[in-house]
Amino acid sequence: MQTEKKPFHSLVGKMIVTKEGKRLGFVKDITFETKSGELINIVVKDSTLYTKNLNLERTPSSELLIPYNAIIAIGDFVIVSEEDLN
Repeated sequence: MQTEKKPFHSLVGKMIVTKEGKRLGFVKDITFETKSGELINIVVKDSTLYTKNLNLERTPSSELLIPYNAIIAIGDFVIVSEEDLN
């Protein structure tokens, strides 16, 4: 998938929603592999109650992680595929 390059600061604070329109929270941070630069996860802040229905990984400090490969599109929102979250 060819994606447009976006600066990190343009993602922080964006709302994360499923393609069905369910709100998951906001982008707090992004984790990546330092050697390759490959993006691994989005760290979620202010997660919604809906995220309790999902089997998401957590950081050691209990912040939710959304795998980067679940992202469908980035625009006004970060849109993720709920199927790719479980």
